[in-house]
Amino acid sequence: MGLPKLPFGIQNFEKLRNLNCLYVDKTKQIYDMITNNSGVVFLARPRRFGKSLICSAIGAVFDNKRELFKGLYIDASDWEWETYPVIRIDLNAGNYYDGQIALYSTIDCALKSCSRQYGIPLEGSSSSEKFSTLIECLYTKFSKPVVVIIDEYDKPLLSTIDKPEICEQLRTALKGFYGVLKTSDQYLKFVFLTGVTKFSQVSVFSDLNQVNDISFDEDYADICGITQEELEQNFEPFFDAAMKENELDREGYLGKLKLFYNGYRFTDKPIKVYNPFGLINHFTKKYKFQSFWYNTGTPAFLMKLLSEQKIDLVNLEKIEVGVNEFVNFSIDKLDALPILYQTGYLTIINFNKDENFYTFDYPNLEVKTAFADSLMKDYFGCRGTEQSSFVAKVPRLLRAGDIDEVMEHIQSFLAGIPYDLAIANERYYQTVIHVLFRMLGFDTDSEIRIAKGRLDTKVETKNNVYCFEFKLNGTAQDAINQINTKDYLTPWLKSGKKLFKIGVKFDCEERNVTDWIIERQ
Repeated sequence: MGLPKLPFGIQNFEKLRNLNCLYVDKTKQIYDMITNNSGVVFLARPRRFGKSLICSAIGAVFDNKRELFKGLYIDASDWEWETYPVIRIDLNAGNYYDGQIALYSTIDCALKSCSRQYGIPLEGSSSSEKFSTLIECLYTKFSKPVVVIIDEYDKPLLSTIDKPEICEQLRTALKGFYGVLKTSDQYLKFVFLTGVTKFSQVSVFSDLNQVNDISFDEDYADICGITQEELEQNFEPFFDAAMKENELDREGYLGKLKLFYNGYRFTDKPIKVYNPFGLINHFTKKYKFQSFWYNTGTPAFLMKLLSEQKIDLVNLEKIEVGVNEFVNFSIDKLDALPILYQTGYLTIINFNKDENFYTFDYPNLEVKTAFADSLMKDYFGCRGTEQSSFVAKVPRLLRAGDIDEVMEHIQSFLAGIPYDLAIANERYYQTVIHVLFRMLGFDTDSEIRIAKGRLDTKVETKNNVYCFEFKLNGTAQDAINQINTKDYLTPWLKSGKKLFKIGVKFDCEERNVTDWIIERQ
């Protein structure tokens, strides 16, 4: 008996089931959603998290394609299988830099497809009129309320967010289009919207009835993504080959898999899930641990936001944000931190119920290292040659304890940062070095509070601990003296690892490291 067929690149539920591909059963959550909710339901999740597959499965339920659900939760439930007319609109496609023309073209294409499917002429001069007329005609023809499914409702806005005039045009157009759902409420059975972000009610949904946002509802915490239990139940047949390929025992392999791809949490309830896109690619591509999800594209506007808002990149981990600061936000007043959460680059690691704030951090090693890589290229403007050389040589040197040569590579790397991007302050250089080691996947922390002070940066490998102290208006010896006076190495004295103290001097005019002293303990 061979391995299960993986649904690589398949987002259509019917195709997935007909090809007998592996499917992690989410129909319990789908059943709860469509039986417990009326009106408009909204779900926000990062890209490539299975939203389109959920939309497709919901459409198949209302299409009464029960044969596709054999063996799944909903097939054995009390769901009354009936056929309802379904309008599907996927806004993921389209070059929206062309503005409203591109938006209306995408919408009209979806409406025409639906009208052909049900044999109803598409009437109306605008997309909103066509949408409204189609809903009413479907209701009249089939004597059944209509189901509307809109996938990636915010794609036109996110893809043009760096072009404010175009984005505003699209926002206005979408606001009117979604308003049809309010005026057509009497003809509707169920409406489901998905997206990456939840823009404020005023921004997009002011012409729509109250939207039931289930994005933070603990009942749907794992509707997208794969839990640890689901992983071990469904992907067990792949483990033996994966363990062999990676030369790890079961515990070691599952631990690495969890470290690299797990960690996403979307609600107060501490349920963590794997990114399904990363997992499918891992099992499909010879069990390699690579940044599959991240490499599908990082929105350029994110780096621009980080730069414009001067986000402290060193302290991006374990950052605390009030609930109201990131649930809804306006298109014309974006905050980088909520955007980083909703797009999947940060995730919830804790919720303080008493004080009503969340703590965020990177979800896993994939995002942590790949995000650092993007920062190097897009935020600090490093050339690919310097970065490739650094990545190729420094990890081996760091593991071997050759920190002096590592510092020489750091010096060469900093020299490659464009002059107009370098900032003559200690924090800037500390941030660059922090991100460099984070990019390489090493355990890196900065601004570490200990009994007698705050250590600038600590980098840890399997056998070594490196403690860095940086000085802009001081000497490398001053930095070493501070490490010794403040006993910065105390937390690691009993670690059994080799300990290194590195005092580093930066020079404003040179915009680089000009001296360093290394002491081994």
